[in-house]
Amino acid sequence: MSAIESVLHERRVFPPSEQASANAAISGMDAYKALAAEAERDYEGFWARLARETLAWHKPFTKVLDESNAPFYTWFEDGELNASYNCIDRHVEAGNGAKNAIIFEADDGTVTNVTYQDLLQRVSRFANALKKQGVKKGDRVVIYLPMSVEGVVAMQACARIGATHSVVFG
Repeated sequence: MSAIESVLHERRVFPPSEQASANAAISGMDAYKALAAEAERDYEGFWARLARETLAWHKPFTKVLDESNAPFYTWFEDGELNASYNCIDRHVEAGNGAKNAIIFEADDGTVTNVTYQDLLQRVSRFANALKKQGVKKGDRVVIYLPMSVEGVVAMQACARIGATHSVVFG
């Protein structure tokens, strides 16, 4: 059996726009290389710092990494957070409720913009509807929807109440 060798060798570079660069979280290659070096020197400390600086924890973690059951490593095992809160609520609380959380383009080209505030309202409403149907933390929910804003709302609603979701794109 022979290996397949690619004959395509792409060498073009597509730099980001000036606006994208100005608004980027990492200001350039020097900043990126500094982050990579920090991670290489002390990966536990690096990820602990980022987890503390960029996520809202309901219960802060005290242990960063448990390597005792390799290869089944556990990160931040004693900490608790809500992924939906971190994706939506904290942006609204920071005064960014009117900014776009989702820009969705449908197959027919229709573009829908959803702000963080609108997304929070939709997700909260759907999470409450799920709870009213008896869905609770630890339950499993299958979401059968096409790729859509409503699909994102359903996923976020499950995360908000602690239900595990599985997506089957209709």
